[in-house]
Amino acid sequence: MSRVLSYVGALREALFQSMEADLAVLMLGENIRGEVRPETKGLHARFGDARVLDMPISEAAFTGFATGAALAGGRIIVEFQVSSLIYPAFDQLVNQAAKLPLMLGGQRFLPVTYLIMGAGAGGGRAGQHSDNPYPYLLHAGIKTVCPSTPADAKALMLAAIAENDPVAVFAPVGLYGTSGPVPEAAEPTVLGQAKLRHVGSDVTVVAVGHLVVQAVALAGKLADEGLSVEVWDPCSLLPLDKASLQASVNKTGRLVIYDDTNRTCGFAAEIAGLVAERCFFSLKAPIKRVTRADVTIPYGVEIEQELLPTPERLETAVRAVMAGSQPHKSGANA
Repeated sequence: MSRVLSYVGALREALFQSMEADLAVLMLGENIRGEVRPETKGLHARFGDARVLDMPISEAAFTGFATGAALAGGRIIVEFQVSSLIYPAFDQLVNQAAKLPLMLGGQRFLPVTYLIMGAGAGGGRAGQHSDNPYPYLLHAGIKTVCPSTPADAKALMLAAIAENDPVAVFAPVGLYGTSGPVPEAAEPTVLGQAKLRHVGSDVTVVAVGHLVVQAVALAGKLADEGLSVEVWDPCSLLPLDKASLQASVNKTGRLVIYDDTNRTCGFAAEIAGLVAERCFFSLKAPIKRVTRADVTIPYGVEIEQELLPTPERLETAVRAVMAGSQPHKSGANA
C-alpha cells in the first residue's frame, strides 16, 4: 500500500530529498529557521546555518540575492510565505531572473525555485492575502507549475529544483489539508505534462490547482446523470501540454475553463484563445470561462464567495455548453 502524506508534507519531503542529494541546494526566506511553516520544519536542524538562511523582510533584496547565488553556482529555493509577496520582488523576478539567462547568451544557468505558498482566496483573508498571481509570471516567461495533489506537489517540486531555469511553484492554500499517496523515492517528473483526472467524452473541463478537486467531484456527480466530463489538469502552466489539451477538446468538442485568476488576461483567457486557434472546427459550443471577477477580494466571506469560481458556477457552465446556450451572467462570470 502506498504511503499517505499531506500536501504540505509532500512539499517538505521534496525539499529534504533535494537538499540531501545536492550540496549546492540552499533554501532561503523569512522565518525558515524558526519553523513557522510546516513545510520547512526540521530543515535548519538537518542542514544548518550555511544552507538554510533566514532573510530580512525585504522580498526584493532576497530575491535578488537568490539570483546572484544561482549565477555563482548555487541551486536556490526561495520561499514566499504569502503569494502577493512576489509583488515587492517583481523587478527582480521579471526584469532580472527571467531575462538574465537569455541576456547572458547561455553562459550561466539560473536554477532558482520560487516556492509560493498560500496562493488563492477563501476564508476572509482579504485583498492583500488572496491573490493567485501566476498569470503575471507566465507573461514574463517564467516556468510555472501548480500541483493539485500531494504526489504532484512532491514530483513537481523536485522537477522545479532540478531545472536550470527559474521555476515558480504555486501551492494553493485550498489544498493544504488534503492527503494522498506519495512515493517515497525521489522521482521528479518532467515539466509540461498534463494529467487527465477524470476521463470523459462530452465536455472537457480545464481546472487548475485546488479547483481540480472540485471539478472531479462534479464530474462524478454528473456521471450519475449520464453526462461524461473529462477533467484536464495542466499541472505545468508554462510549459503547457498543448498537444494533450488539443486532443481532449478534439475528442469532446466542448470546453469549460475553471480557474481562480481574474477573467481579464487570466490563464483561462489564454487557454480559450489557444483552443479557439487549434480546435475551432471541433468545437460544438462556445467556450465558457468560470473565473474570478476583475476586482480586489474583499474581507467579508459572504461577498468573497460572490467573486470566486465555485462548483455551482462550474456546473452551470457545463450544462450550458451541453445545451449550446449562454449561462446566466452573474458574479465571477459577469
